Amino acid sequence: MRPMGGDQVEEAVGHALALLRTATERDWEGTRAGRLEWSCRETAAHVALDLIVYAGQLAGRATEAYVPFDLTLEDGADTAGALDVIETMGALLAATVRTTPRDVRAFHPAPFRAADREGFAAMGVTEVLLHTHDIAEGLGLSYEPPAELCQNILTRLFPHVRPGPEPWPTLLWATGRGDLPGRAPVTTWRWSNPLVIPAERLALHGVTPAAAADLAAGGTGGFEWIEGGPVEGTREGAGMIMKLYETGTLRAEWGMYVLVRTEDGRALGALGFHAAPDEEGRTEIGYDLVEAARGHGYATEALRTLADWARGREDVRSLFAVVDKENVPSQGVVTRSGFTRVSDDGEEFAYELRLRS
Repeated sequence: MRPMGGDQVEEAVGHALALLRTATERDWEGTRAGRLEWSCRETAAHVALDLIVYAGQLAGRATEAYVPFDLTLEDGADTAGALDVIETMGALLAATVRTTPRDVRAFHPAPFRAADREGFAAMGVTEVLLHTHDIAEGLGLSYEPPAELCQNILTRLFPHVRPGPEPWPTLLWATGRGDLPGRAPVTTWRWSNPLVIPAERLALHGVTPAAAADLAAGGTGGFEWIEGGPVEGTREGAGMIMKLYETGTLRAEWGMYVLVRTEDGRALGALGFHAAPDEEGRTEIGYDLVEAARGHGYATEALRTLADWARGREDVRSLFAVVDKENVPSQGVVTRSGFTRVSDDGEEFAYELRLRS
């Protein structure tokens, strides 16, 4: 799996500026940027601001709100100068992403109030690509960014969007900038950085479709695993996530989480939901651990943590788990986590945890 980092930020900025610099003599101030209310010049200034704001969030380790600063182009700055500012802010974001530890998360409001370095890199790339499209549309230029960049964005920030035949038209449709055959127009949209849920000794890291595809194919999903991981159950769970993604039914927070040990940042297992809650508010949960991590209470801690998170949601009423009769340790995990056995089909026990009536 190719990570989303400083190289991708620089690639997006470089590709966009190569086109935009061919039109610096045009009237950017008096030309509306595509479907936006802003002029092309205002849109360029917005891109530069986004890039430096994301760099500032990471560099300042902001956790509660945006760092309170702004960026303004000088009154006398021409279009070429404005594009130079975009290039500079892109370089600053790329450098910040490269030097930020992978476990750092900083404030971003949508949707879970935090993102890591890959998330801020992906959001920066998205801002560059989409607003370059807006400016190019306003100026009558033809623009299409590299397909791999678009694919990386979709599989990291848009897990709820069913893949289309090509990534760039799909991204434009998903952000209200284009049409796709057989799909209704998008009027409101948001991206989705993966949810991370802290526990006592662990953090539960939401798995993006990009990470799930890598895990299902035999990779690490971008995580550093303890010896023996990831196990087959994790790879099978990742395959289930991909099936949901490919059908457009994945809701990321109701997907899969990798268990990362806080003390050393190493992954030691996974757990998650088989799907979003049904109409009755029921969903099934599953989990596994690398063998070397078993017997230390990690699975119980993780299951309790995820159940507590689900308890705070209005769309779920009960969790289910199915455990082989021979898997006594796993039966202990669900029992210690508050589940009650509700059925016995001869080979498996079914357990339920009622979260609300």
